[in-house]
Amino acid sequence: MNSLNSGHSISTPQDSATTRRSFLGKLGAAAAATALAPVAHAADRDWTGKTPMRYPDTDIISLDAKFDKYKLGNTTIQRIYHSDGMFWAEGTAWNAVGRYLVWSDIPNDRQLRWIEDDGRVTTFRQPAGNSNGNTFDYQGRQISCEHGNRRVVRYEHNGTVTTLADKFNGTRFNAPNDAVVHPDGDIWFTDPGYGSMMHYEGNKGSLDLKEAVYCIDGKTGKIDKVTDTLTKPNGLCFSPDYKKLYIADTGKPRDIQVFDVDGHKLKNQKQFTNMVVPDKSVDSRGGKMKIGGAGGSDGIRCDVDGNVWSAAGWMGPGYDGVHVFSPEGQRIGMILLPEICANLCFGGRKRNRLFMAGSTSIYAVYVETQGAHIT
Repeated sequence: MNSLNSGHSISTPQDSATTRRSFLGKLGAAAAATALAPVAHAADRDWTGKTPMRYPDTDIISLDAKFDKYKLGNTTIQRIYHSDGMFWAEGTAWNAVGRYLVWSDIPNDRQLRWIEDDGRVTTFRQPAGNSNGNTFDYQGRQISCEHGNRRVVRYEHNGTVTTLADKFNGTRFNAPNDAVVHPDGDIWFTDPGYGSMMHYEGNKGSLDLKEAVYCIDGKTGKIDKVTDTLTKPNGLCFSPDYKKLYIADTGKPRDIQVFDVDGHKLKNQKQFTNMVVPDKSVDSRGGKMKIGGAGGSDGIRCDVDGNVWSAAGWMGPGYDGVHVFSPEGQRIGMILLPEICANLCFGGRKRNRLFMAGSTSIYAVYVETQGAHIT
């Protein structure tokens, strides 16, 4: 570069080429550094909604092309409710008539309700028997599993509460956990006993029955034990055609088992999937994000295509959230959350909105599928 007496500088063609090469080199180096840099996980994003999220949401991850059809490129995960005073959100269920989401805050012995039309959250019931899992039957009545009272109840249209199950062969249940309904009126529920293992989520006491899964006959009220082969049977859901029952085992296996349904009997048990995610890096927000770990499943739901959507947690960033499995048990997608996800359900007017209970928050995201059943 030549200097003139005036103090201005004039660049020669050779100097310009050198400068351009230098600039492009620096730009490429910066881009490479960005690509190699670790990327913030879901915990680091602004969940208040004040800072816009660029589409597509990179916390919704395809692990296989099979998941691509269920992702929407122009939507994001939203935190629709958060409270430091909510200690452990569980048991999400969607009421299509009232257009509200109900869930349990187990330690606070209450049920909360998010109302779709204006986003209000109200205390729905308190006390609530330290309820955990909730669902609705085909008559629109709410079914709840109560840790504190060791029973399954139904809230009637006239406001009364009916106890559906509190004992099996004269022995009280441990602490019913999660329930699903069948079109024939039957109610299937799990009894792993977590609510009786501590005062925090119920009333500490002895576990008087082997952990098991039960079915309440919708016509007679008779209770059948359908399996006690799982260590801690937890979340459960039917396949779209009701021919299979999936059950999350939060005991030592920490996996999801699947059974063929034969009336009130289960047969042909096998492992549907494990909850181990091999460590790997995936593209996210202009860089690479690490995922992986060996956590566990909890609440589970099927979509109309037979995919199993599982709440997942107890591993931290890059794992906690929702894991999506094909009907063959292949993990095809993940939705990462900044908290442990304990339960989920499909809801909204078209049943295409996934609601997720994340410890102290409720999250929601639209997906391009629908829940297979009412919740």
